[in-house]
Amino acid sequence: MKVILLQDVKGLGSEGEVVNVKDGYARNFLLPRKLVVEATEGNLKILKKQQASQELKERHEIDEAKDIVAKLEESPIEIIAKSGEGGKLFGSVTSKDLAEALEKQYKIKIDRRKIVLPEPIKELGMRDVEVKLHSDAVGKLKVNIKGE
Repeated sequence: MKVILLQDVKGLGSEGEVVNVKDGYARNFLLPRKLVVEATEGNLKILKKQQASQELKERHEIDEAKDIVAKLEESPIEIIAKSGEGGKLFGSVTSKDLAEALEKQYKIKIDRRKIVLPEPIKELGMRDVEVKLHSDAVGKLKVNIKGE
């Protein structure tokens, strides 16, 4: 019997897949637990429409992320921090500080976890920081840290 998985089922596949299972397994286990629906012509059409809308939504998200990355690359941010001799900062600048500065200076709201900062910045100067909004939308953000 061909069925469409409504959620991930261990040993069968992931949500949205059409799989072939034994009739008894489908009738006695999968269907009563609402893990699958029978792969009728109507259900297959519904599945195709859902997959098409999901793909369109994902493409839209990627395009939006690429637009934000393009804006980030052309707009450097400045952060003023207290510093001591030799350009060392009192404390450090973290990804949270960078996200707040972006929102304050350019009204671009980015989750701090999307800013890839291996370790906090502890020195004055210009830096390139990687911003990973999506697997297909990765860019560099120019950060200038000035002393007070």
